[in-house]
Formats: sequence, structure tokens, C-alpha cells
Amino acid sequence: MLSVLVLHGPNLNLLGLREPEIYGHTTLDDVNQGLQRQADHLGVKLEILQSNHEGALVDAIHSARNRHQGLVINAGAYTHTSVALRDAIAGIAIPTVEVHLSNIHRRESFRHHSYMAAVVVGQICGFGVNSYYLGLQALVHHLQEQAGTSL
Repeated sequence: MLSVLVLHGPNLNLLGLREPEIYGHTTLDDVNQGLQRQADHLGVKLEILQSNHEGALVDAIHSARNRHQGLVINAGAYTHTSVALRDAIAGIAIPTVEVHLSNIHRRESFRHHSYMAAVVVGQICGFGVNSYYLGLQALVHHLQEQAGTSL
């Protein structure tokens, strides 16, 4: 069975409360429950972690190397600042999909650059919480294509 790690970065624990005009009213718990339902439907095992600490996210990425076949990550603000997360993703060399609730390319100019974009399979942004679900579906499809199986 395929196993996927989902990482939520800083401030995502405040979903539903933080700037709902940008991020919506759905809570992180709601997102995680939806991801688990989708994983069950897709027949994949899911592990989910949220941290506001860059080092904890790096450690989780490192530990994914021998435990998971794929990674979905919303690094939040670390997307635009963290070479460490980018290097961790590059270092483990497992397929990764970067997701964002808002369209980072339509926001403040400092959000337009993603350090991770060059080392991930793809980036999905701008679809609210559906970005996570689309990201998981795309990653599983990618992994199954690599393995020569289908959805």
C-alpha cells in the first residue's frame, strides 16, 4: 500500500480563524479529515503533521525517506524563505507536491517565489482547501504511473 506524508507548515493550525477572507473558514482538522477520507478512497496510507517549526518539518521530511513513497506539503511562509526545506525535499528524492490554499502568484510579490518549486513534481495553488485534495490525488496518480499501476 502506498504511504503519503502530508505536512502543514506554520500558522496552518489557525485555519478557520486566520484571515478567513484569504484562507476560508475550514479548520485544519476539517482538512485532515477530508484528506483521510480521500486517502481511504484512493487506497493509500496517510500520515499528517503540522508544525510551526522549520526544524521539525525538516526532520519529518528526512524521516519520510524510508517510510513514505510521496509527500504533500504546504510549507506556508517557509515556501518563500526556507532553503532548508527545499534541500530536505531534494535530499530525500521522493515525489513531492507543493500545495497552497491561496494563489501565491496573485498575492504580495514576496510570495511569488517558491524555493521548493524546482524540486517538486508539481505545485497546486489557489483552490482553497481543494488544493490539498487535488495535490493528494495528483501525487497518488503520479506514484501509480511510476509503479505502472492505475487509479
